[in-house]
Amino acid sequence: MNPAVFLSLPDLRCSLLLLVTWVFTPVTTEITSLDTENIDDILNNADVALVNFYADWCRFSQMLHPIFEEASNVIKEEYPNENQVVFARVDCDQHSDIAQRYRISKYPTLKLFRNGMMMKREYRGQRSVKALADYIRQQKSDPVQELHDLAEITTLDRSKRNIIGYFEQKDSENYRVFERVANILHDDCAFLSAFGAVSKPERYSGDNIIYKPPGHSAPDMVYLGSMTNFDGTYNWIQDKCVPLVREITFENGEELTEEGLPFLILFHMKEDTESLEIFQNEVARQLISEKGTINFLHADCDKFRHPLLHIQKTPADCPVIAIDSFRHMYVFGDFRDVLIPGKLKQFVFDLHSGKLHREFHHGPDPTDTAPGQQVQDVASSPPESSFQKLAPSEYRYTLLRDRDEL
Repeated sequence: MNPAVFLSLPDLRCSLLLLVTWVFTPVTTEITSLDTENIDDILNNADVALVNFYADWCRFSQMLHPIFEEASNVIKEEYPNENQVVFARVDCDQHSDIAQRYRISKYPTLKLFRNGMMMKREYRGQRSVKALADYIRQQKSDPVQELHDLAEITTLDRSKRNIIGYFEQKDSENYRVFERVANILHDDCAFLSAFGAVSKPERYSGDNIIYKPPGHSAPDMVYLGSMTNFDGTYNWIQDKCVPLVREITFENGEELTEEGLPFLILFHMKEDTESLEIFQNEVARQLISEKGTINFLHADCDKFRHPLLHIQKTPADCPVIAIDSFRHMYVFGDFRDVLIPGKLKQFVFDLHSGKLHREFHHGPDPTDTAPGQQVQDVASSPPESSFQKLAPSEYRYTLLRDRDEL
């Protein structure tokens, strides 16, 4: 029998202190540093990855580092599997090729990835441990609401775009593709699903996906492609969830301005859905080929009174169409002229050609005057951009580039 070992009081206190420290010290995690060798492998294998694109010399990046690390520690305790959630970072000075690949224009930029696919919306919320942790918890929540009775469809919020999937089984490739698309597009559409006996009345030709547009008058649309084809399913649902003419709000204004495209905006009263429908139809008819060169938007006249004042308009003048080039604002003529074939298209072409800018500064182009009519150089100054103020702020980011004047 071994003799008992007795510790002196100081030694006992020291041992207890070490034990308490070991038990109550939180688990710390190392932020994964990404480079050209490991970035694809790490992101492709992560269910959700939040990546901090930073530069060491940027003071905002320096301020974010300890917050980002602590948020990672908090989340790691809730999602211990290494592939469930990954917090990673990219030193953009050391890896400028990666920064260019993901079009980083400011530091720090926090981008979200799902199974290697970069989400369209980056994180723009508060830079605090709680806010970042809550954001990740939200991203890990189920994006699809399950229906337990088809009668629930009658209570849907019809102001939203609703995507409903009817499946025989939840454990199926059809549903896995649907869920993957929902994870990416849940900010743009409401996703719902029904299974088994509940969904059977809607599965007369097998599993299917239905799109219910906003409002009660528009008919449902059915996806006719392969439900196991991710690209086909994603493209169809994205086309339904992300409209050609989007609404600009104070919440998404920073994101839209950072896309770098000029705005063609319809200002209308919220209840004036007729003018919005006319604008949407004419944009689709005249300007679909310009989708990659300008953003088509609509705005609530009451909420955006300030931009209206910039162009000497008030809500009483709505509906009003204008272009904001991020340097100046240009007003379309009478709203009813939008119905004149080619009129709206010419307005946008005049922006790209520089004609709008020239005419505001120097009067009508000589080619637009009648023969023999005297041309005067009339100096003027178009109203300055109003929506540029919604762009990422220099008090929150280090900005890397300025836009060219239009």
